[in-house]
Amino acid sequence: MRRPSTAAVALAAAVAVGAPGLAHGEAATGTYTVTGDAIPSPLIGARGDAARGRSIIVNRQVGLCLLCHSGPFPEERFQGTIGPDLKGIGGRLSEGQIRLRIVDVSQVNAATIMPAYFRTEGLTRVAPAFRGKTVLTAGEIEDVVAFLATLRD
Repeated sequence: MRRPSTAAVALAAAVAVGAPGLAHGEAATGTYTVTGDAIPSPLIGARGDAARGRSIIVNRQVGLCLLCHSGPFPEERFQGTIGPDLKGIGGRLSEGQIRLRIVDVSQVNAATIMPAYFRTEGLTRVAPAFRGKTVLTAGEIEDVVAFLATLRD
């Protein structure tokens, strides 16, 4: 098993604890229910927009996904290799499974280095300006879920 580099672990930790300069969303006020290994219902009561989701994934100032993941984004250089390839994820996981992995993957894998994009509790060393705020908003998460669900090959 390949171990992540120290720099990659530090970056993931910085995202998880709210490093200054990273995009942060709204206060986590939405409620959701985890059923098995999924959050079956959208966080905002509606499905997201796949085009916006793709733009969040490739944006290195918002989603930061490509720092750790690779995928079907030929125009994007320097994609990550720490996390699983996103190609075909919509064929491997349901929308609810994808949603939980973005909201708080530690509920599925306690040893993960992937940050929780919609959790505010239990984090350490969060800058005061970012306390109580999520990395992505509920709407942004739904946009990312909508896009990833389209990746079936």
